[in-house]
Amino acid sequence: MDLGFPVVTVAIVIFVIYVLSSIKILAEYERGVIFRLGRLMGTAKGPGVILVFAPVDRIVRISLRQEALEVPPQDIITRDNVTLKVNAVIFLRVVDPNKAVVEVSNYVYQTSQFAQTTLRSVLGEQELDELLAHRDKINLRLQSILDTHTAPWGVKVSNVEVKQVDMPESMLRAMAKQAEAEREKRSKIIHAEGEFSAAQRLVDAAKLLATEPVSVQLRYLQTLTEIGVEKNTTVVFPVPVDFFSGIQKFLGGTPAATKAG
Repeated sequence: MDLGFPVVTVAIVIFVIYVLSSIKILAEYERGVIFRLGRLMGTAKGPGVILVFAPVDRIVRISLRQEALEVPPQDIITRDNVTLKVNAVIFLRVVDPNKAVVEVSNYVYQTSQFAQTTLRSVLGEQELDELLAHRDKINLRLQSILDTHTAPWGVKVSNVEVKQVDMPESMLRAMAKQAEAEREKRSKIIHAEGEFSAAQRLVDAAKLLATEPVSVQLRYLQTLTEIGVEKNTTVVFPVPVDFFSGIQKFLGGTPAATKAG
């Protein structure tokens, strides 16, 4: 019995299966780093269809999409001795797949660990007011430091954001009192400025009325008209101060004239 044909058929089927299993399809955002007998094979492959001939070749898939890495909350003591708990988020992406595989065992884990130490060291140099008021500058500094250290791994840190700053309850109460005192101070200043403006207007009005004495009588008549419209039973009659001074002079001068007579 001739066994040549079945053997050839089986060999062809095994070869076809091997070739089919060697076909790898990479998405647009993926790259394949190929190792042949343990050695890196040139640049990363993909996207599309590539051939990986196992067990001679080994492929490591790397995603080129941007990833968001959350830094766990860190206990920080600021330069003015305030204890805070701060966390952040890092946005990174792989720009060189070969370095991301060869230069570091796990670029995500290593970036996370380095980000924690950098977050503590950078924020520890800042005062609380600077941390709250100049967060953009701190984010840029964190991004610059992290990007400098991750560049040899083929990883680009595009942005770093300080996500949340948790302060002690006592510090929150102190800041609330400070804000309340600041608002009260501004209120008093605004009230004083209003009183000054009103007094200045009264001085200007007095000077204007002094130029035309008749205008005082017109103002008095206008006031009486307004009182009459509201149906009030009380009428305020303004008497000039000069009137009382004239009466006083008259009364004071009568006895002297009688004594002289």
